[in-house]
Amino acid sequence: MKLVKLACLALLVLFFGATPLLAQGPPTTSVFSGAAVGGGLGMALTIIGAGYGLGRIGSAAVEAMARQPEVAPRIQTAMLIVAAMLEGATLASVIFCFILSNAAKW
Repeated sequence: MKLVKLACLALLVLFFGATPLLAQGPPTTSVFSGAAVGGGLGMALTIIGAGYGLGRIGSAAVEAMARQPEVAPRIQTAMLIVAAMLEGATLASVIFCFILSNAAKW
């Protein structure tokens, strides 16, 4: 319940803090784009997801190797292939988010 109250208070402060900013006239020299914020959030979520995925892959592989040591080399090979594919997707996503955030116009 404390977390819900804290979240509501944070949203209230955000809304009242954003009112003067949004009440201003149109900018004369620059245009704000949410692409930079979206790119940063995308990069953060990508890295968090990749860390979680790699942790799950590692823990499952170690557990499987502990249960059946005779198939450890096959498990390790499969784990490395899946981890490499995950890292490739993560790198592609981070590069895409970086390009998107650099294209933002301020």
